[in-house]
Amino acid sequence: MQERAQAFLDQASVTEKIRIDVPQRGSKGEADSGNLRSELGPLVPALQSGSLFGDRVGVELMDAQWIQASEVDALCDLLLAADPDAVTVVLVSAGALPSRLSRAIKPISEVHKVERFNAGRTRDWAKSAASDRGMRLNADAVDALVERFGTDVGSMGQAMDQLVASEEDVTGKMIRDRFKNRPDEGMWLYTDAIAAGRVGEAIRHLEALLIHSHPLALVVYLESELRKRAYASAAPSMAEFAGWLGTKSDWRIEKAWKARGKASDSDLHRSLSALARADRLLKSAPEETHRLTMERLTVALTRWWGGGR
Repeated sequence: MQERAQAFLDQASVTEKIRIDVPQRGSKGEADSGNLRSELGPLVPALQSGSLFGDRVGVELMDAQWIQASEVDALCDLLLAADPDAVTVVLVSAGALPSRLSRAIKPISEVHKVERFNAGRTRDWAKSAASDRGMRLNADAVDALVERFGTDVGSMGQAMDQLVASEEDVTGKMIRDRFKNRPDEGMWLYTDAIAAGRVGEAIRHLEALLIHSHPLALVVYLESELRKRAYASAAPSMAEFAGWLGTKSDWRIEKAWKARGKASDSDLHRSLSALARADRLLKSAPEETHRLTMERLTVALTRWWGGGR
């Protein structure tokens, strides 16, 4: 979504960009600039004054789904009064905007929906991107790209650029041999931050993952990692732990084994219960609540699993 927002600002030829992150509902930011929380205060000069040098200003309002009802009137006044020749505003929202805000700005705005990538859409993207680069990819080569890079189309595009530069015939085997990176690296960084109790870092990795990954995929990955830690806590030896998982001892097994005992059995049980609740909510609740569910889950796991109390 952020890439699409940047594309709109580039299209508007803005010379100065101001990014403002809307804090979550319930944050403790004090009211400032009327009914706006202090974090949103920079909106006022940006929308009322524009650039000091007469250039076009781009305002990127991130996480607009967190705009509070008490802020809607003030925000509507600012947006409706802004000079469209001086300011371009992009509201980036992972869920529905407050209805009054949507109705008020509808006559002066455009809505562009950014769909999540899944395996099918990633394959379509890969075929289109290959065509744009003059590449010919058979089905196995496309499958190999998805295997190596998952839904990370940014890294996939960079890999394609390298393949084009090589001027070789591109095959699935070449891709698998050349690109031995781990497509789930973002997942690993996210999980490591949780296990270390670093809530801020974990939330940042979560936000990056949610751009292209479905929340349920993250829950499945977390459950797999957490159960691995639970097995390590119960196993009498690392060899037996590896045997329980049906694998040989490697650095992944050693890492989980060394982390055993960091979280108590009760905290591991709490973490697994939290994952089960999140799984139920993600399958039953509206999509606009998914991000909040994952953020709450992440905070809870950093406390119980990672000991970040």
